[in-house]
Amino acid sequence: MGRKEFEITEDKRENDTVVLILKGRLNTGSADWFQFKLEEALKAGLKNITLNMAQIEFLSSTGIRVILKMYKQLAEKGGKLGIECPSECVKNVLGMTALEEMLVE
Repeated sequence: MGRKEFEITEDKRENDTVVLILKGRLNTGSADWFQFKLEEALKAGLKNITLNMAQIEFLSSTGIRVILKMYKQLAEKGGKLGIECPSECVKNVLGMTALEEMLVE
């Protein structure tokens, strides 16, 4: 069910960088698949991950947890995770959780 309401498209840039274009609802139903895709990118040697969240309609606390977990893992490896083009929903959630300055590029 999570995959029908949530889509991920990869846009690989330089050798160790990828932009994941997210669309739909990032919630409990889609968080496991999202985490799998992030871990897959990390295993492939990608150290810099940007999340394009322009098309995110809903962001739950479970989605935030996955983002923060990957942020920490990448930082430990000398990499970086950031968010570009956050939708209004994402801006609101990040603003309420005081994560906007840390994550938004």
